[in-house]
Amino acid sequence: MSAISAMPEAIAQWLSARAELAGIGFLTEYPALSKAVPLRRAMVAVGVDAVELTDKFVANDDGVLERQEYCRTADIRLRLDIHVPYAEGGARCHEIFALVLDLLSFASDLEIPASGCGEIKSQRDTDAFVLEAWAQIVADFCPAESTGLVLSSFISKELLCGGHIGDAAIHLSAAQAAWVNSPCRAGSYTGNGVASRTVEVVGGQPRAVVVFAKDLPLITPSFTGGVTQNYFGFATAGGGSMGIELASAGFRLKSGSSVNAGTNQAALNQSATAYCYFAWM
Repeated sequence: MSAISAMPEAIAQWLSARAELAGIGFLTEYPALSKAVPLRRAMVAVGVDAVELTDKFVANDDGVLERQEYCRTADIRLRLDIHVPYAEGGARCHEIFALVLDLLSFASDLEIPASGCGEIKSQRDTDAFVLEAWAQIVADFCPAESTGLVLSSFISKELLCGGHIGDAAIHLSAAQAAWVNSPCRAGSYTGNGVASRTVEVVGGQPRAVVVFAKDLPLITPSFTGGVTQNYFGFATAGGGSMGIELASAGFRLKSGSSVNAGTNQAALNQSATAYCYFAWM
């Protein structure tokens, strides 16, 4: 079922749930249910009179209108037949129409540029006053978009352009798009001196990581044959400097004789030392 054909029922259900319209019944046209005669309470029948679909144009950065290939604009004339028992008086018809129109205009995402109504008539079939009213709705129908009343695309674009949208050679995957929008994570940690430690990075395993100590040189060399401390390290999928490697949840820091090369030692997790890192996802 398309969004346009399902729209009257969606609007009727949405209006039925509004506290401001308590006591008023909402239904679509010609429902398969019994109707009380004479009418016992005010009822509003929701239907569609006409639909016009046109191409959608949007101005680009230069102010030139460009046709949107996968979007259409729908001009919909929504019909509202308002039935009120004789005991409530004809003025109740206009009161209900005003309440419904206010809610559709200001409490929903629908765009309603125009509305109107005809004359109040007496209908003997239901012993009620009847007011035929209408509201114009302008809606854009694009893939993966919806309004507050769930007016999504009027037809599944997968039927028309699924091959184009799903072509991985010309479109980014969700993960690739996330990386393009936010390729880098920055963070910090304080060293705790343990021999092996994993620092977690939001997003899981990064593609590359660079770590350095705050307010310290990248390397503190020894000129007397002592230990050279490396306060800088990097890691990629293909390797990196000693003392750091990629992990499934971030990156792993290591120290000790099995990691250090002679007097050249990794110093990426020294106790009480503050470190910063940049991770490319």
